[in-house]
Amino acid sequence: MKTRYSSEITQEMDGKKVTLAGWVHEIRDLGGVFFLILRDRDGAVQVTLSKGKVDEKMFALARSISRESVVKVTGTIKKESRTPRGYEIIPEKIVVLNASESPLPLDPTEKVHAELDTRLDARFMDLRRPGIQAIFRIKAEVLSAVRTFLQRNEFTEINTPKVLASATEGGTSLFPISYFDREAFLAQSPQLYKQIMMASGLGRVFEIAQIFRAEEHDTRKHLNEIISIDIEAPFCDHKDVMRILERLIEYTYRRAAKSDALGALGVELKIPKLPFKKLTYTEAVEMIPAEVQWGDDLSTSAEKALGEKVGEHYFITDWPTEIKPFYVHPYEKNPKVCKAFDLMHPKMELSSGAQRIHSHELLKERIKAKGLNPESFGFYLRAFRFGMPPHAGWGLGLERLVMTMLDLDNIREVVLFPRDRNRLTP
Repeated sequence: MKTRYSSEITQEMDGKKVTLAGWVHEIRDLGGVFFLILRDRDGAVQVTLSKGKVDEKMFALARSISRESVVKVTGTIKKESRTPRGYEIIPEKIVVLNASESPLPLDPTEKVHAELDTRLDARFMDLRRPGIQAIFRIKAEVLSAVRTFLQRNEFTEINTPKVLASATEGGTSLFPISYFDREAFLAQSPQLYKQIMMASGLGRVFEIAQIFRAEEHDTRKHLNEIISIDIEAPFCDHKDVMRILERLIEYTYRRAAKSDALGALGVELKIPKLPFKKLTYTEAVEMIPAEVQWGDDLSTSAEKALGEKVGEHYFITDWPTEIKPFYVHPYEKNPKVCKAFDLMHPKMELSSGAQRIHSHELLKERIKAKGLNPESFGFYLRAFRFGMPPHAGWGLGLERLVMTMLDLDNIREVVLFPRDRNRLTP
């Protein structure tokens, strides 16, 4: 169908024949000269047709083609310094592979502004815009970096079930589903299963997968289906996995900073410095007394106020035990505080983690203290009866990581087909 992408052609190929395929990005009709701007994966190429110099039928065909139609062009490369790429294509043959309807659902040239909802409804066309494509190329680079980093640090990738018989953490933020003749739930987190793996002897594990939260938030930073990057590591405490997390963040920034896609966004990444700043929960509360009282979780406004004061990635450690999940390990000398941490970007929370309880009896006590029934967690608790080592881990939101990395205002920008309270299609 083609012999080259636009990025593979150079001025030095002047006079050579080439075949390109892509979309008709723009049409410029100057009467005797007609320009067809062909867009492919790597950019745009000018195809120039001059009356009297090209076949009349081909000239007429080119003028009849609608924008965003898919075409194949065979022609000769001609050096032309006035074009953005320094060359143009003088066509010998143009084939319309698939004509596009008009009007278009949105303008891929970005000359006409489209609201986010309009863009998401026509995501296939929204992605034809170089800046939007760039977001997902960088997201793919981040995912690749995460896998590379974790594998180099002796983590084994696992896959846990997303249809569960019981809630991971309790609460009402569950999507119930019909599982044959029983009720089941979409997974809020791989938490219970990755902890079970700590008793397996497999060692450090990680998972990158969708999780589902039935929270009714309708904000710029919440979605009901997200990708979570989760790790769990045996014979580690919370400080060990905090170090792994900050090194992972720094590594992904370094990898993303090398991406050619950044140019389409006009973004220059500022790589965070190690080690990240650390605040205890008590210190954080003391910094923003007008926003939060000790014992409360941080609201969005509290996160924002604190982020403005800190101004960089940072950890909040030593949280009140009662506001963290049942599996988080309390401090032995002060059980009101636990070995939990959140990784914060100045704009929002990115990750939560902790050292976990590995004592079977203490875990049962904490489950009961949260108003949950230990019998509902029988499959999970069983692993703690037969030699569960101390362990720790965290979960990191991929979309929030990319959103903050690229300084985007809405998490939906970094999800191909976002799912929130109002959006179930496309």
